[in-house]
Amino acid sequence: MSVMQWLMILVFLATFIGLLKYQHIPERIFAGATLVCLAASFVTSADILNNAVNSGLVTLLLLVLCSFAFERTSVLRRLSALMINGSRFKSTIKTLLGAAIASAVMNNTAVVATLIGTIKKNTLINPGKLLLPLSYAAILGGTLTLVGTSTNLIVNSMWIEQGQQSLAFFDFTLIGASALVVCLFIIIIQVKNLPDMKISALQTDEYLLEAEVSNSSKLIGKTIEENGLRNLDSLFLVEVVRNGRLISPVAPDEMLQAKDKLIFTGDISKVLILQQFDGLSLYAEQDGLLRENLSEVLIKPDSAVIGKSLKTAGFRARFDAAVVAIRREGDTLSGKLGDIIIQPGDFLVLAVGPDFCSRTNLTKNFFILSGHQPDNMLSGWRDQMTVFGFILTVTVSVFTGLTLLKCLIFYIALLITTGCLTVNEIKRRFPLEIWMIVLGALTLAKAMDNSGIATLFATSFESVLQGQSTYFALIAIFIITLLITELVTNNAAAALVFPIAYNVALALDVSPLPFVMAVAFAASGSFISPYGYQTNVMVFNAGNYKVSDFIKFGIPISIAYSVVVLTMIPRVFPF
Repeated sequence: MSVMQWLMILVFLATFIGLLKYQHIPERIFAGATLVCLAASFVTSADILNNAVNSGLVTLLLLVLCSFAFERTSVLRRLSALMINGSRFKSTIKTLLGAAIASAVMNNTAVVATLIGTIKKNTLINPGKLLLPLSYAAILGGTLTLVGTSTNLIVNSMWIEQGQQSLAFFDFTLIGASALVVCLFIIIIQVKNLPDMKISALQTDEYLLEAEVSNSSKLIGKTIEENGLRNLDSLFLVEVVRNGRLISPVAPDEMLQAKDKLIFTGDISKVLILQQFDGLSLYAEQDGLLRENLSEVLIKPDSAVIGKSLKTAGFRARFDAAVVAIRREGDTLSGKLGDIIIQPGDFLVLAVGPDFCSRTNLTKNFFILSGHQPDNMLSGWRDQMTVFGFILTVTVSVFTGLTLLKCLIFYIALLITTGCLTVNEIKRRFPLEIWMIVLGALTLAKAMDNSGIATLFATSFESVLQGQSTYFALIAIFIITLLITELVTNNAAAALVFPIAYNVALALDVSPLPFVMAVAFAASGSFISPYGYQTNVMVFNAGNYKVSDFIKFGIPISIAYSVVVLTMIPRVFPF
């Protein structure tokens, strides 16, 4: 090998080690790798610019932007209302299936973040029995479609960069659905082995909210449960006032009538959710929140404060809030917290100031689980247009010759025109980190190809096989990706292994598509480590789990997932 090829190997290894050591800043690692490749002339500036506007990457970015509007619709609220009622078994099935189906078309991180609150507040099933299965169901649901997880879209970006036609929306579905059915069966069997979570609700001031059912409301003649008013996120229906008579407690089968006054208690920040119910009008609302009011937030994986201490992050100046406590891996820290380094998935209890609600950087840094920031929810025709517009966008791309990218461009334009998505929100929440990761991954793959290292890896891999079957090579690529995704992250694992897998297929003179699919599914198969996938990190803290809980619960699922995927891939995508 030449000196330049050794240098390229060094860059690849340094990138991998950097991702292991600095998992919270993968975008900087890939950006550094890009600069080194450019400086060493492994790639040209034209290569980098071409990668920056790769159609698969642009599709990924547009889908992330769409999710900003979709998260504010009533879909997840309606879904959570339907989940936990009836028997424990049926509630578990509905919760896991609902999360999986929602994750097939929505950002699964947002799905899990939204449902955590509902699961923690339910009184039917201990949250410890549901939170970890919720994460796994969301991961499995993400493998059902092209847009279900960013991993699939990153693999598609790199596939397109090789001059191939974009993967179709449902190319992943048959394999993903098979894995979903088998793994959900194993999850249901194992749920009883998960530890119960100690219930310790966040103590906040309670507010009473009053809403009236109008004469023309569609809620009339239906029960509380049928209308989805029983399991609202952070709001509890405690009384109904009817013709001067007080009905309390309110039974699930209580039929609503015109002019009923519904009395809710709970988190005042969720008051705007009530506006999504037809004919339910608010006429009394308490405001003027005090500085002592508490909010519970979850640190997002791309938050600007990750890796910094509360002191160096300038937390008070940045958010007009003071940290009361931090919860991580089941521990609650209180007192002097200025030196604690913030990590993704940390739960923070904040004492918020009067300017907290007006800060434009909240959605960039937090999932707000409870507190006093009014949620900017969509309602009425905007809510319906956002949901059905997305369904129409996907349908048109599937059944016509139009690409998903072209359909998404028009959908984004419609969201902006109708005010469902604002330009300012796009500026604040533009997924720069994802863009840098994929750009770096595409550039690294191009550099490996230009330097001949990808071909060298493939040739060496082929010689190691020593005449073994192509299927054995597929298994090896799958296992390598699966191990890396548990060590780093799903997106980084897919980006690192893709160029090797693609060139191994070429060296074996077989179709690269089965190997590409193996990388995509293996990179999403993080069931053993709490750190390999964003949703795992979130439920790790929310459920006060231990690493051993993930290992014991996840190993059977990981084995079953691997067997199903490796059995299905060569049947759906022959060599």
